[in-house]
Amino acid sequence: MSHKVHGLNPVAHLGRYISIGLFRLGEFVQIYLKSFKAIVTKTIFWKNAVVQMELIGINSLPIVIIISLFTGMVFSLQIAKIFATFGLTSQLGQGLTLAFARELAPVLTGVVVAGRVGSSIAAEIGSMKVTEQIEALETLSTDPIDYLVAPRILAAGLMLPVLVTFANLVGIAGGVVMAVYYASIPPADFADGVLTFVTFWDFAGGLIKAFFFGLIIAGVGTYKGLTTENGAVGVGKATTESVVVATIIIFVINYFLSMFLYDL
Repeated sequence: MSHKVHGLNPVAHLGRYISIGLFRLGEFVQIYLKSFKAIVTKTIFWKNAVVQMELIGINSLPIVIIISLFTGMVFSLQIAKIFATFGLTSQLGQGLTLAFARELAPVLTGVVVAGRVGSSIAAEIGSMKVTEQIEALETLSTDPIDYLVAPRILAAGLMLPVLVTFANLVGIAGGVVMAVYYASIPPADFADGVLTFVTFWDFAGGLIKAFFFGLIIAGVGTYKGLTTENGAVGVGKATTESVVVATIIIFVINYFLSMFLYDL
């Protein structure tokens, strides 16, 4: 009899993990639903949203520009000579622009912001949670969703596409410079490839991706912050988990968004 019970333990553990996972998923989705409701019903604290737009967007711009610039330059550096050797210089503009607009700009920006902003959100809200400031807000009849969560989700969703726009401009510009001065590819050939093969939707798809990445980063950060426990140790754990989880979700969602947006 004891052997049978022991044999059921793995199944019991699996069921327990599944139930916990579904419960956490429900909590996670509920954060979005409550935040969207706060935005629609205008109970959101708009001043906090503006502050978060500055923190998420403007303050992240320098690192996004630097990373995009050197990514565009090294991408062009790697493939320019190859394209020139096979007489495909007119295709370099197409390849670089499509790679940046569709994948590199949104994904790189998403990962950078997840590391910089996602961790900050989790640490800030997590610290408020363990010091009982969240309960203090509720005591003052202030909904934490309206005051803390919705402004961050709105700001991240709006500012990520803006950051990706700058990433596209800077990254492609860096690629052009390397193609012209390193591989001696005529600027006209580069521009011809872009104008011939690249469409507006290639850029629009990347901006749509960025919007969803922003929602993911802010949502994961706020959820991890609100569920923080065990004091300073819990804050550190929540901060790390927010970056890891957000980054993984970004890469997974990026695959499906690419298939859907570009009919791949």
